[in-house]
Parts: sequence; C-alpha cells; structure tokens
Amino acid sequence: MIRVEDLEVTFGAGRDAVRAVRGVSFAVAPGESFGLVGESGSGKSTVLRVLAGLNTRYRGVAEIGGIAAGRGDRRLPRLVQMVFQDPYGSLHPRHTVDRALSEPLEIHGIGDANARVARALEEVGLGPAFRFRYPNQLSGGQRQRVAIARALMLEPKVLLLDEPTSALDVSVQAEILNLLKRLRASHRLTILLVSHNLAVIAHMCDRLAVMNRGAIVEEMDSEALRRAAPREPYTRQLLLASRGYDRAVAAGLVTYD
Repeated sequence: MIRVEDLEVTFGAGRDAVRAVRGVSFAVAPGESFGLVGESGSGKSTVLRVLAGLNTRYRGVAEIGGIAAGRGDRRLPRLVQMVFQDPYGSLHPRHTVDRALSEPLEIHGIGDANARVARALEEVGLGPAFRFRYPNQLSGGQRQRVAIARALMLEPKVLLLDEPTSALDVSVQAEILNLLKRLRASHRLTILLVSHNLAVIAHMCDRLAVMNRGAIVEEMDSEALRRAAPREPYTRQLLLASRGYDRAVAAGLVTYD
C-alpha cells in the first residue's frame, strides 16, 4: 500500500543545502501499521509530508496504492489523509466543527454531508453537541478527535499520523491511541505513524524503521522493540535515552553520523 524507494529530500541549495532525507526505502502492506522513530530532526516528518503530497520537491519513489505522491493526481486525497501533531494549529479558528468536517466532502463533490458528519463524530467519541462548536471551545483531546474525524471523511485507505499525541496530556494520549487502534480495525486502515515515543510505537505498530540524520539505520518488528533487542548501536542508544534522564547514560551518549 505504501512504497518508498531511494527517497531524497534536500532543503536549500549550494553550501546551505541540507539533505533532510537520504536514500530512504521501506514498504508497508495493506492493513499494516508501520512506525518511523528517531530523534528530532531525523527526517521522519519530512517523509510523511512527501507521502501526503505536501512536499513535491523530492527524488526517488513515494507511492500510495501505486499512485505517486505530490504529482497532482486527484485520486490521492481519497486514498491517503494525514493527522498533524498540533491539535491547536490544525483547525481553522473561525470554522465550526461542522464546517471542518464538511469541507473535504464539498471539495470532492461528495453528497450526504449531514449523515457523514454525524457518523464521523460518533466514531471519534464526540456527540452531536460538538458539531457547531469552534476550536476554542474544545480541549486538546477533543480537537485531535475532530482532526481524526476530518481525516476519515473521504474514507481513505491510508492514515498518516505525525506525533498525534505528543501535545496531549498522558491520560488523553492513551484515549487517542486506543481510538486510533479501534478505527484501524473498523476501517481496515493502513497506518504510518511517526513518533519519538518508543512506547507509543510498540503499542500501535507491527513493524518500525529507525531513522537518524535522514537515513534509515534499522528495521525491526515491534516484538524486538519490546524485548529491547535491536541490532544497531544507534537504536540501542535510542532505547536507553527513551527511559528518561540518567546522568551516567547521558555521559556515555555518542553522536552517530
């Protein structure tokens, strides 16, 4: 369902050029949940933005269901949608929930908006009372539920998730993750999840790839992650760092090129 081969993304030019993504390759089967992990700046979100069609300046292959991302094919939004990290910035402050959910249907000429909006709100655990509220009348978790509902309005087969819980309280994070697992099962979604939180990846994903400085350094299944049994030194260091601050561990960290 997702195919990425030798993906290259460079920002800037000349001496100021930054290779944000360097020769990344991976594939995700239909119905699979795949994670991309790594420290900040490792290129995870850039890969996601390419697949969502938001970054069109790339080299290599980036396909969803055989359709090249970012090349103007209007079938792509019906196939893949994205949920962004910040629930406070991803909704228009002057648009009601109803308008946010109805707009994708209007753009793609899909009727029966009233029933579809009501059904989407029920699916994400928000009742009809939320339909005509504005974003400033919602909590962070409620906003993210609206963003998830909006992503599902076109009934996509692929959902791209960019740190969907990192801006939320811990208790709300668990609710959103469990919601995403239920939606994956009920909609038979293929999911690509970006996160720096290894516990989230282990909970949500079947397989994962570890990124560092724009490149994939290791692929593994979630069972190996739960056993803390990676092959690569960088991944082992990432696991140690994810357990919280430890003076002795911090003193022993090294930089991997």
